[in-house]
Amino acid sequence: MPELPDIVVYLEALEARVLGHTVTGVRIVSPSVLRTFEPRHDVLVGRRVTGLRRVGKRIVLGFPDEFYLVIHLMVAGRLRWETTGKPVPRKVGLAAVDFEHGTLVLTEQGTHRRAGIWVFRGWEGVAGLDRGGVEPLGVDSTEFAAAVSKDNRTLKRVLTDPTVFSGIGNAYSDEILWQARLSPVKRSGQLTTEEMTRLHAAVVTTLTDWTEKLRSELGGEWPTKVTAFREDMAVHGRFGLPCPRCGSPVQRIVYADNETNYCATCQTEGRLLADRSLSRLLKDDWPRTIEDLEEG
Repeated sequence: MPELPDIVVYLEALEARVLGHTVTGVRIVSPSVLRTFEPRHDVLVGRRVTGLRRVGKRIVLGFPDEFYLVIHLMVAGRLRWETTGKPVPRKVGLAAVDFEHGTLVLTEQGTHRRAGIWVFRGWEGVAGLDRGGVEPLGVDSTEFAAAVSKDNRTLKRVLTDPTVFSGIGNAYSDEILWQARLSPVKRSGQLTTEEMTRLHAAVVTTLTDWTEKLRSELGGEWPTKVTAFREDMAVHGRFGLPCPRCGSPVQRIVYADNETNYCATCQTEGRLLADRSLSRLLKDDWPRTIEDLEEG
């Protein structure tokens, strides 16, 4: 699932291409992708994009008269920038928004159709999709600690819950916890002041550094390799490979649709977190499905 750094670079690529430009057509190929019916999606035709912003993991395009187009990529949704009027790919294509100088295409791999498009008139509709989590890069240390401590839950779940933090998902939560040297199953209510400080610093460092890294790699081009699994990540998706800090093999917890990666040496004082022994804990605190993860 594209997370805060990925959404930020998508928004920057969109700003360079569509801000100030007029929509010439909206093509819905897969009816299930459209989650609203009033106003109609073609109300955007002839309207100029006046603003772009992120709401959680959603991309929001603003238009005159308070019209908004919201795109949620979920797990496998991706955006392409193509030549004007290019046909939407049959197997993976969901929708396209045409401009006079190019076409924004929404695709989704796999058989599940989780990505969605919403069209609203008035910000109230967009606000209704916001899960309410604070912006992790927009709060000070006191506000951050208050969000983390609101409920006594595992740190993994606290970081990925969209009602707590906006824009953090499975991949970057693994990287944050590795950076902070904290166990994914440590309870937020057990954090010392020093550990809370480390966690806050790790959130800021991880999200900021990865945003800058992705931005630098693109060099102004369109993001074509948006993925949760990157070779230069420390632990996420790197089960069995050496931890870049201590060399110990990266471990994992697999539960339902989710996998958590961690370094036992760096994060759990050498203890392995066995899936079976943690099942009761995870049953109470971890999401069973991708939808549960997103809805918090």
